[in-house]
Amino acid sequence: MMMLRRVHGFRCRRREGERGSAAVELAMWTPVMGLFIVAIIFGGRVAVGHQAVQTAAADAARAASIARTASSARAAARTYAAATLANEGLACVTTNVAVDVSAFSAPVGTPGVVRATVVCDVAVGDLGLPGVRGTMRVEATMASPLDTYRQRR
Repeated sequence: MMMLRRVHGFRCRRREGERGSAAVELAMWTPVMGLFIVAIIFGGRVAVGHQAVQTAAADAARAASIARTASSARAAARTYAAATLANEGLACVTTNVAVDVSAFSAPVGTPGVVRATVVCDVAVGDLGLPGVRGTMRVEATMASPLDTYRQRR
């Protein structure tokens, strides 16, 4: 026997055998939607990590390029990279800053470039996404030119 009822002025037919099917559909789709949401969060965390590491590498390269000596360039690059990662709110499990200051040994008048590479292991294991290990390595290298006619030591 079919029952008719009015919903917002329209007639709806409900079959007796479909009772509770919405609950079953909800139970089936809830884990899929949960995984979808976690995957979006994962993608966002990786994108923010890439952006923060690229910014840190650019800041480190710029700080190194305006330093007067190779040793102060290395120190400035590490300091600026750490400060930028902290300002961006990225908590790296491990961080490594490598600076190529070989252009400091070139004579004045020779164009040179300082390169800074920042490597950050971003924690993603807390999301519980299947197949994703504990950290994801994010790496960026940026370059900044040395002033061609400035004294180098």
